[in-house]
Amino acid sequence: MNEQRKDILDMLAEGKITAEEAEQLIAALEQDQPPAVSSLGTPSRSRAKYLRVVVDGGDNGETGRVNVRVPLQLLRAGVRLAALIPPRALDHVNAQLDKSGVPLDLKQLKPEQLEALVEHLDEMSVEVDQADAKVRVFCE
Repeated sequence: MNEQRKDILDMLAEGKITAEEAEQLIAALEQDQPPAVSSLGTPSRSRAKYLRVVVDGGDNGETGRVNVRVPLQLLRAGVRLAALIPPRALDHVNAQLDKSGVPLDLKQLKPEQLEALVEHLDEMSVEVDQADAKVRVFCE
């Protein structure tokens, strides 16, 4: 553990800062750190924190552009919250999702399976090039 991280944790333990402030400080430290290097001498890949969707408008004069960055922690929290929904309410939500053309069964979402899903998202990268637009979906 580096000295700065230890100092932050000490301040948290002493009650000088809140857990949220400690998290922000540690995140700032991690951004300033150079990429870690594996024993093979290659940069090791850090765990993805965001699912990113980027849509660039084409050359036909359209100015449409989408740039969405969704924290993967939001996905984790959503799955945990879905576990708190009463079964009767889940039946209603599933029926409405199906009616809207989204065949998703929220009863099948399990928190213990979420980390495997997030790991697979981390490896995913989708790029679609068309004459009028470019779409990219990836994790960062």
